[in-house]
Amino acid sequence: MDSRERVLAAINHQKPDRIPCDLWAEPGVWERLRNDLGLKTDEEVRQLFEIDVRYISPEYPADTVEGGVKQNMWGERWEKATTVYGTEWEHVMGALGGAQSLADVEAFPWPTCDQVDYSGIPEQVRRAEGRAIFFGNADFFERPGLVRGLENILVDAMVNQDMVDYLQERFVSFFIEDFYRTMEASGRRIDVFWALTDLGTQQGLWMGPGVMQRYVFAPLARMAEVVHREGVKLMFHSCGAVREAIPDLIASGVDILNPLQPAATGMEPRGLKKDFGKEIAFHGGIDIQYLLPQKSAEEVAEETERVAHILGKGGGYVLSPSHNIQLDTPTENVRAMYRTEARRL
Repeated sequence: MDSRERVLAAINHQKPDRIPCDLWAEPGVWERLRNDLGLKTDEEVRQLFEIDVRYISPEYPADTVEGGVKQNMWGERWEKATTVYGTEWEHVMGALGGAQSLADVEAFPWPTCDQVDYSGIPEQVRRAEGRAIFFGNADFFERPGLVRGLENILVDAMVNQDMVDYLQERFVSFFIEDFYRTMEASGRRIDVFWALTDLGTQQGLWMGPGVMQRYVFAPLARMAEVVHREGVKLMFHSCGAVREAIPDLIASGVDILNPLQPAATGMEPRGLKKDFGKEIAFHGGIDIQYLLPQKSAEEVAEETERVAHILGKGGGYVLSPSHNIQLDTPTENVRAMYRTEARRL
């Protein structure tokens, strides 16, 4: 099998020749991997680790920086903060944090797909020949919440539903049109569209069932209908303890669940595979909280093999970290995660 055939077999719950792999990491980790491995590009890193997935993206309007505050086209804002690993951009209150009415939200200069440059997509697809192509990053509740302020949007969901409905519609309608335009530009080569919004804390869900039905499962079902009509699979990303939400995610049309954080309550791989493995595929599962940063390379290799054999039995699994690998993970542990032995079925 080539990489694309391998991924498609796995997400269709068929046994591939080996477990397919993906790699998510913070920008600083990619830089360190290049340096430590003596490589020049991220693509060389992917090839070394035999990564089967490639992500494509059009060029969106550039972020602006004013007075030390960075803002993207949606009105998300960041300021630089000092961490033990250096300076990072951290979220601050978004552009609509002070909105008092629906009119205030409507007045924001919302982006349209006419502002997006899709001309680079064909070349990205050409370079990804033989690999599975993923596209998306469509955050339809948490990102609106970062623009509005997470506390604000949760209050709005109770008392200002018209404001949340309008805000979310701007995002969902954009993502759907963006999908269609990228699909056309790619020559209909997208294999997986991924949407996201974080539903879980380390212990459980952070929203009630009524809010999730209206603002998570309903728009997710709408996007699932769109992408399935085009023959594309839907992957949903949510951090945290989301076991309780998995039946509703399946009912909403989700084909693949990411990122499977095993340290969160109820997210142990064996139970997930047993209870949901026939109805949904998995992407992720290799712990970035404790395993990758704190254990030895041998322990990482052993645990990766254990998880891979549980989730990959009979197909239905793409091996990947349980979120972006952080700077606290040593390079030798990343290498250990992608040892060939762990991917044999």
